[in-house]
Formats: sequence, C-alpha cells, structure tokens
Amino acid sequence: MAPISVYPRLEPLLPRVVKPIQYVGGELNATVKDWDSVPVHWALMYPDAYEVGLPNQGVMILYELLNERPDALAERSYSVWPDLESLMREHGVPQFTVESHYPVGGFDLLGVSFATELGYTNLLTALDLAGLPLAAAERGADQPLVIAGGHAAFNPEPIADFVDAAVLGDGEQAVLDITDVVGEWLAGGRPGGRAEIWLRLAAVPGVYVPGLYDVSYAEDGSIAAVTPNRDGVPERVEKRTTMDLDEWPYPKAPLVPVAESVHERMSVEIFRGCTRGCRFCQAGMITRPVRERSITGIGDMVERGLRATGYEEVGLLSLSSADHSEIHQIAKGLADRYEGTSTGLSLPSTRVDAFNVTLADELTRGGRRSGLTFAPEGGSERMRRVINKTVSRDDLIRTVSTAYEHGWRQVKLYFMCGLPTETDDDVLEIADLAYAVIRAGRESTGQKDIRCTVSIGGFVPKPHTPFQWAAQCDYQTVDRRLLLVRDAINTDRRLGRNIGYRYHDGRPSIVEGLLSRGDRRVGDVIRRVWDDGGRFDGWREHFSYERWENACAAVLPAYGVDLDWYTTRERSEDETLPWDHLDAGLAKEWLWADWQEALAGIELDDCRWTPCFDCGVCPSMDTEIQIGPTGRTLLPLAVKQG
Repeated sequence: MAPISVYPRLEPLLPRVVKPIQYVGGELNATVKDWDSVPVHWALMYPDAYEVGLPNQGVMILYELLNERPDALAERSYSVWPDLESLMREHGVPQFTVESHYPVGGFDLLGVSFATELGYTNLLTALDLAGLPLAAAERGADQPLVIAGGHAAFNPEPIADFVDAAVLGDGEQAVLDITDVVGEWLAGGRPGGRAEIWLRLAAVPGVYVPGLYDVSYAEDGSIAAVTPNRDGVPERVEKRTTMDLDEWPYPKAPLVPVAESVHERMSVEIFRGCTRGCRFCQAGMITRPVRERSITGIGDMVERGLRATGYEEVGLLSLSSADHSEIHQIAKGLADRYEGTSTGLSLPSTRVDAFNVTLADELTRGGRRSGLTFAPEGGSERMRRVINKTVSRDDLIRTVSTAYEHGWRQVKLYFMCGLPTETDDDVLEIADLAYAVIRAGRESTGQKDIRCTVSIGGFVPKPHTPFQWAAQCDYQTVDRRLLLVRDAINTDRRLGRNIGYRYHDGRPSIVEGLLSRGDRRVGDVIRRVWDDGGRFDGWREHFSYERWENACAAVLPAYGVDLDWYTTRERSEDETLPWDHLDAGLAKEWLWADWQEALAGIELDDCRWTPCFDCGVCPSMDTEIQIGPTGRTLLPLAVKQG
C-alpha cells in the first residue's frame, strides 16, 4: 500500500520558512509513478539544500535509470533547512520526498549521494526525521536500507554504523543490480531479515556492507586489521566502472528546478575519469580510466536535453573538459548547430594549458562569455611540481591573455593553501601571479577594466591519492598564510583594486580532513556533533569548529587518539589505512612511490598520451582507456536554405 502523503500537514508550515518553493516539487521532467504498480521503491537523497542538490548529475542519472524500470520507482529528498526542521519536529512531519511527499521511512531503499563528507550530519538529521534508528544494526527488516554513494563512499568508515551499504565507483549498473537483489528479497517476504539482505548485497560487485566486517586496533591507535565476520564476504571490495558512456546517455531529460539553484544550465558529461595525475585530486584518481563520450553521443545529448529543458546554456562537464580528444570539433560542431540562437556553451573546468585561441573563438561565437575559471592550484613553480600540476607561469599568462583578447574581462584563479612541503614564499607567489595576470590583460587589450578573482581553499589529504599519507597543515598556519596573500595583493592598489580575493579559513578543512581519513571511531564524533545541533557543516553560517573540537575532545581520548592524530599526523608506509580493504584499482605501492616523487618534486606525464605508468587500474579492473579521435562529424540539425 502506498504511504500517506505528508503534504496536508506540510503545506501550512511553508509560509513560515525561507524559500518554501524548494519543498513543493513539480519540477519540469520530474517523474511520478504509481506506488502500487512497482515492487521496489527508492528515495534518492542529496544531503544538502535543494539549490545544491537538484543540479547534481549523479542523482539525476540514477533517478532516470530507476524510473525507466517497470518494476521500480525513485523519488527525491533533500536536506531541510533548520527553520523547517524545527517546525517538522513540532508538528510531527517526517522527512519526505518532493514528488509525492511520501515519508522517507516508507521506502524500501534510501540512496544517499555524498559529494563531500561535510554532509554526514545532514544524513543523521534525515534519518531521525524519518523516524529511523541512526544505527543500521538497530533497524528492522521493514525499514529502508540506507545505501551511500558518491566520492566520499570510497572511505565510508566514519559513517559505517549509520549505513547498510556503500557503492564504490560508478552507480549506473550497481543501482540496477541492487534493485534486482532487493526486489527478489522483498518478493520472498524478506527472508532472514536485515542480516540476510546484507549478505545478498555484499555479493553485488562494488557494494560494501560495513556491518559484515570487524575492525581491530593496535596499541598505538592505528588499525590492526579489517576482517569479514561472515563466510562468503569478500576481503576486498572492488569499485564498479561503467564503460562505453554512449550506452548510458543520461540524464536524457534533466530536471529543471522550481527554485533558484547553483547551476542554471543544461549539462552533459563529455568524459569520465582523468589521468593527469594531480596528486591532491581524489576524483581524478578514483574515476580512472578515462572514458570519452563520442562527439555524436554528446551532440545527441545536447539536442535532446535542450528540447527537454528550455535551457540556453550548455555546460560540457568533466574533471578537465578541454582535455577531450575532440574538444575543438565538439565546440565547433555545437557552435555551428546553434549559431543564431540564444544557446551558449561553457567549459566549467578548463585546464590552463588546454585553453587556446580556437577554443576561445568557438565558446564565444554565440555572443556569450560565461565565467572562465583556471586552477593553477599551487602558487609557485616548485609547488606545482610537487602536486603534479604541470602548468608554468608562462602557460598561465599566455592563456589569460588569450581570454582577455577574445572578450573576457574577468577570470577566476583557484589555488590551495596548506599543500605538502609548502612555505610562506610559495603562497606569496599567488599574489605575484595575480599581478601578472592583471598586467597581461591590460597589455593585451589596452584597457584597464580587467578583473581577476583569486580564490583559495585549504588543502585536505584524501584517500586513494598519493597524499593520503601526508600530514594536513594546521589551521593556524593556513589562516596566517591566507592573510599574508591578502596583504600582498593590497600592497599595490593600482593593481590590487582589480583583484578580488576570496578564501576559506582553515578550520572547515580540518574537520573535512577528520572525516575524509577517519575510521569507525569517528562515527561517535559525528553523532555527538549532531546531538549538539550540527547541521549543514558545508555552509559557513552553520559550521562550528568549536562544536567539532569539543566533540573530538569528549570522544576520542577513550580510544587513545585525538583530532591531530587524524589530521596533522603523517602516516607511515606500513600503516593500515581505514580504506585499504576498499579497492579503487590503484596499487598502494604505486601511490606510495608517487608520494615519494612528490616530495622530490618529480612530475609525471599523462598516461593517455604516454606509456602506462602501472598505477594498476586497467589490469586490476579489467578496463582500458577509451579516447578518440572517432573520426565522426557533428552534423547540422537541419539543412540550411541558401
């Protein structure tokens, strides 16, 4: 039987909250299916506000895939702001989906996609509002199975007590397999209860069930071993990799928000994976190998998506979009197709050394100039060698000059602070680069209305990267260096007034570092922070470092560790890391060797264009790099009349 919609109880509360429109649903391309016509029911959640969660490509893809199945449905849920949370608790309104406003607790599965670990407290809020026990082991067989996904799922140990399973890697095929397994279990009357479905899920490739593993610790606080506690459970769980993206042209009809969102555009993922080898970049490491979508596949998705949404901007997405082997043909073909219309193109992620005159011309042919963001990441040449960001100062100046010459008047440069081996001098070179960019823009255009925005974030060491062993920089040092850069930018007001400066202080990065490289003991910290009111930790106005610091001080000494042990401590080569039993395909020996080369300032080439460097992904995952050129052509949509 279908659950009862909570909307009659929710609607009277909406006039009393900020942005009530985000809770009502009714988006263009949303799908509402008859509950009683399907046996398997998914609630898909992005644990952040609607404006951030709705544009998420991963959730959209799974939403479409599941709703295409005749035996399943999927509805969406987002984190509610504290003003509505308070009213929901007061009036007994549970966590709900935005399509039918069904209570989340009535679904068979709750899939939660984590792009960042700072959403963990929001997960607990959603579980509690749904009327579910926070601990997975305490939930009954008739309550939803909580499945985590996203990049943070490559180390789900800090939330191991709260989730039933985590999906490692690409979700397209995994979510379909999970639906089959859960559907069979439901049809059989839930035999064996939750313990049985855990075993069945553990047999699905790429699915990790934390409750089926025990963790023991050594006297020094490090992990001694992670071992399966049931027969037939794999010792290591390998990630899933979706090959041939042309066979997965999702989302076909992207959702169009009813409230303002962070991305107001139609986006197409043009390739997945990256082999540039930036040592800080978890996304680039865990999504290997590179798999390009064909030029014709991209063209079909753009055309279908524009017709389905009415958007006037197309974002060509990937970790480094200008690296697609046919990016110039793609940009030219799309510009030709939509010339004379209001449709514009953008590359949200553009490498400094991949942007050139030809690409600039095609991106601006429609008259639009979306913002350009380049990410040198490190301030000095030495620092960029350490992180393997093979971009020189000359590359940057040449690239921004090209952009200014072709009509852009503002570029954004993104850097990190607190990188391994970093010094004050390395960071101060950020200000020198910003000055050089303004001078280059003025020289290339003959105008003074040139703007450059410098944005700096704190570095967080991530699992499955060469920097997973690194000591994280303490927040006091990060904050001091950020102020040094600010003062240096303001030294010459003739140039400094054209430079915007944005930065994130070091405290949130420390908490992210705790959650990124934490183990199961950190789950008690998360629970305590949540009990103390922690919500929306990725939002500056809601984040409290003191709350996390106090929770760590109250919880961790009983385990013989502390906050610094998880963050500012360097790991040894032989230490068992919390995620060592979760296989992203990267050989740990290769990652360690690359960490040593980083300390020596040795760069590594992109294996797309050079011989294999034996990272281990392709042979261990039985995959291979898939790149063009394909030789195909993006044809016009209609014959032009002469």
